[in-house]
Amino acid sequence: MTAETSQTLDRGLRVLKLLADTDHGLTVTELSHKLGVNRTVVYRLLATLEQHALVRRDLGGRARVGLGVLRLGRQVHPLVREAAMPALRSLAEDIGATAHLTLVDGAEALAVAVVEPSWTDYHVAYRAGFRHPLERGAAGKAILSARQRAADDPGYTLTHGELEAGACGAAAPLLGVTGVEGSVGVVMLAEVVPERVGARVMDAAREVAEALR
Repeated sequence: MTAETSQTLDRGLRVLKLLADTDHGLTVTELSHKLGVNRTVVYRLLATLEQHALVRRDLGGRARVGLGVLRLGRQVHPLVREAAMPALRSLAEDIGATAHLTLVDGAEALAVAVVEPSWTDYHVAYRAGFRHPLERGAAGKAILSARQRAADDPGYTLTHGELEAGACGAAAPLLGVTGVEGSVGVVMLAEVVPERVGARVMDAAREVAEALR
């Protein structure tokens, strides 16, 4: 800690991170051990966080992330969407396909920004708010690939007909953006994804990542 930082705030944020990383909550004793502070300090931190609905405690006394975190989280998507739009517009116009930014939401992929090309006769209708399992579709699979990067990973993912018959997709993960896990991609009506699309979605993903840093 430096003179310019707050030890109490730092501990409170660490509590939230610890609770966010567990599905079953943590007890005061468990938090005390993980933080390296006494139980009295933990009680005070939890009481303060509870006042702001950022933490809740169940009947068994285990602390969990509170609904107040969701209210804060809702404000993240508009900011991310705004930062991504220039790169998505360029991608959609260049490829002539529907471009999208997809973020992780639990075990699902959630499209938070979508741009359709202006010059094509037809394209895939893909709406912001569309959800699908991470294990299906290029957007979700690109995110999963980033979690376990292999030496032979091309950096993008291609799929065909997994979410909509006759549609194929290409997506590349967002890399190097703290606190954001997602991908940028396109979806098109085609038998195969044109060769240049993979590299193009990787470029777009890098542009979005730079805008979010």
